[in-house]
Amino acid sequence: MNLLKALATVSSMTLLSRILGFVRDFVIARAFGAGIATDAFVVAFRLPNLLRRLFAEGAFSQAFVPILAEYKNKRGDTETHQLVNRVATLLFAILFCVTLLGVLAAPALIYVSAPGFSSDPDKFALTVELTRICFPYILCMSLVALSAGVLNTWNRFAVPAFTPVLLNLSFIVMALFAAPWFAQPIMVLGWAAVLGGVLQLSIQLPALTRIGLLPRWDWAPADAGVRRILKLMAPAVLGVSISQVSLLINTVFASFLVTGSVSWLYYADRLMEFPSGLLGAALGTILLPSLAKLHASDMRAEFSALLDWGIRLTLMLTLPCALAFAMLSVPLLSTLFQHGAFTADDVMQTRNALIAYSVGLTGIIMVKILAPGFYARQDIRTPVRIGVMTLLLTQALNVLFIYGFHFAHAGLALSIGVAACFNAGFLLVGLLKREAYVPQPGWTVFGLRLCVGLCALALALWCGMGSEAAWLSMGKIERLWRLSALVGGGIAAYFAALWLAGLRIADFKRRGA
Repeated sequence: MNLLKALATVSSMTLLSRILGFVRDFVIARAFGAGIATDAFVVAFRLPNLLRRLFAEGAFSQAFVPILAEYKNKRGDTETHQLVNRVATLLFAILFCVTLLGVLAAPALIYVSAPGFSSDPDKFALTVELTRICFPYILCMSLVALSAGVLNTWNRFAVPAFTPVLLNLSFIVMALFAAPWFAQPIMVLGWAAVLGGVLQLSIQLPALTRIGLLPRWDWAPADAGVRRILKLMAPAVLGVSISQVSLLINTVFASFLVTGSVSWLYYADRLMEFPSGLLGAALGTILLPSLAKLHASDMRAEFSALLDWGIRLTLMLTLPCALAFAMLSVPLLSTLFQHGAFTADDVMQTRNALIAYSVGLTGIIMVKILAPGFYARQDIRTPVRIGVMTLLLTQALNVLFIYGFHFAHAGLALSIGVAACFNAGFLLVGLLKREAYVPQPGWTVFGLRLCVGLCALALALWCGMGSEAAWLSMGKIERLWRLSALVGGGIAAYFAALWLAGLRIADFKRRGA
C-alpha cells in the first residue's frame, strides 16, 4: 500500500465532505433561518453527536484498531473474525440500550442540556421530539466506526473516508425536497440525520463482505480480546472528553467578552478545520493501522521510520498553511465571509482570531500524528495524562491572554494553539524516551530546505497581496480571482523552492504495513 496515495484518497474525500458541510449549513440556514425550530434541532442533534464523538469514533477506534491489528498479525483469520463478531455484538447491544434510554429520557436530557427551553413549552416539546428522532443516529454511527476500523486495518481507506459525505448529502436533499411533506418542516432534519447514519452503514457492509469480515451475532462479553478493548476504551473516552470540555470552557470565556466574540472564533475555527481535517485527521487515519501492525510484529525500526515519515510530511504541509493563514487572513476572510451582515469590522476581528490560531496549527495537527504512536502501542493513558495537563494549561493561558495581555477573543484562539504545541512536544518527548521514535538521518538538511521554501512563500504572498484595506473595499469577483492567483502563486513558489533546494515528492513515497 502506497501511504502517500492513501493520504491523497482520504484527504480528497475529507475535502469533499467539508465542502458539502458548507453547502449543508447554507441550505439549512436558507430553509429554516435561525429561529426556534433551528435552535431545537441544534440542541437535539448535539446530544447524539456528542455521544458519538465520546464513545463511537475516536475512543472506540483508538482502543479497537490496535487490538484488531494484533489479532490480524498473530491470531489468524478465524480468531480475527471471531473478535469482530463479538465486539460488534456487544457494541450493538450496549448502543441499542443507550439509544432506547435516550429516547425514553429525552425530556430529562433537554432539561439538563438546555434548561432555558423549559420556559417555552412549544420549543421544549419540539426539541424533545427531535431528540427522540435523532437518537438512533448513535447506534448507526457506532457500527460505522467499527466497520471503518476494520476496513482501515485492511488498508481499505476510500469507503470509510467517503461515508461522511452521505450524511451531508442526506441533510441537503431532505432539506431541499422533503421538508414540505412534513407538518413541522424542521422534523425533516431529524430524519435526515437517521437516514444519513443508515446510508453510511449500508455503504460499508458490502466492503466488509468483500474482505470476509461482515459481523455475525456472537454474544461473548467475557472474551479476552473484548475485555482488553473495553479496558482501553475507558481512558480513551476520558481523552476524547477533554477536548469537548476545553471547547465548552472556551465558550464560557467567550460569552463574557464583547458581542460577536463567539462568532468571530467560530468562523476562524471553520477555516482552521480544513487543514486539520485534510492533513491531521487523514494522516492519523492511515498511520494508526500501519503503526499498530508494525508494533504487533515487533518491527521497531520500521515503526520509528514510519513515525519519522509522518512528522516530516506534516511539517512540510502544515508550516506553509500556518504561514499562509497568518499572511492571507484578510484576503481569505473578506472573500469567503464579507457579505450581507458580515462587515469589514467582523473581518478584522475574525482575522485576529485566525492569526492566533495559525500560531498553533502545526501543533494541533502534530498531535494527531504523534498520538497514534501511543495508541498503536496500546498505551492510551499517556496521551490522556498529557491531554489533562494541556486542558489545565489552556485555561491558565486563557486567563493570562484575556485578562493579563487583553488579547480579547484572540487570546482564546492563541491559548488553544500554544497549548497544542506543548501537547505535541510532550508526546514527542514521550515517544523519544520510550525509544519508540528515533529520528532518521537528514533532519538538518530537511529543515534548511523547509526554511528556503517558507521564505519563498512569504515573499510571494507579500509581493502579491497588497494592503489589507484594499481587500475590504474590493468587489466580490475581484477578490475571488486575486485570492485564487495568490494561493496558486504561493503554492507554486513554495514547491518550486523546495524542488530547487533538492526536495522531491518521490522522497515521501512509502509503503504501509
